[in-house]
Amino acid sequence: MAYPRIGVEGAVVVVTGGARGIGRSTAELFAAVGATVCVGDLDGGDYTVDVTSRDSFAEFVAAVVERHGRIDMLVNNAGLMPLGDFLSEDDAISRTTFDVNVWGLINGMRLVLPHMIGRGRGHIVNVASMAGKLVIPGMAVYNASKFAAVGLSAAVREEYRDSGVSVTTVLPSAVRTRLTSGVPLGRGLPTVEPEAVARAIVGSVASRRAEITVPRYLAGWDLLSAAAPNALMSLARKVIRDRRALTSVEHDVRGAYEQTIEAQAKDRR
Repeated sequence: MAYPRIGVEGAVVVVTGGARGIGRSTAELFAAVGATVCVGDLDGGDYTVDVTSRDSFAEFVAAVVERHGRIDMLVNNAGLMPLGDFLSEDDAISRTTFDVNVWGLINGMRLVLPHMIGRGRGHIVNVASMAGKLVIPGMAVYNASKFAAVGLSAAVREEYRDSGVSVTTVLPSAVRTRLTSGVPLGRGLPTVEPEAVARAIVGSVASRRAEITVPRYLAGWDLLSAAAPNALMSLARKVIRDRRALTSVEHDVRGAYEQTIEAQAKDRR
């Protein structure tokens, strides 16, 4: 499918969750190559935005369009990643995870897609995770939300494939950001810096690919997982120490981030 070209220089780019981590790196890289970047976040950024609230997201979108006249790209990046035993996870935290990781995408796309379709051009990037392809103990609800994000993005891309608007899903492995604080990374677990994910997001403007994994060699992992013998996959899981989110989290290090999740979840109890 050939989509109308979008030049990054001069493009108006909206980034949610852009105050830190992947979002901040993405905003900085877009700005460095000449884009006009509008950052929305609950904590910092150009605009205070709660992606779980359609009204809050709508105010953000309206303000950007009023100031700049259009939106060329939307990067739905805001996300939450609680860790721990499935049965012990508070229902409010589970709901908040879905509200941010899935409804945040739904709200953003339903608000921005009509604008882009009306112009006959646009590009949306939904930042998901390899946790949307590979299940990991200690991340059950997060896994579910990212599987939903991957399916949602693919379905919307297909539904509007002839509109001139593309939807790309970016699937990072473990990323060194606040979301992974307190989790031992490396040692068999593919780990990247937020700047690598930012490069993939910016690069998607040219490629308009349906899915981009970071690192790239993880592409097709879900197909390999489905085809490989169980014994081989069990060995691979041992190599990457896939239970570290259950057994090795340093909660004293992760405490500040866990408090942030609790604060967002308190109104859903």
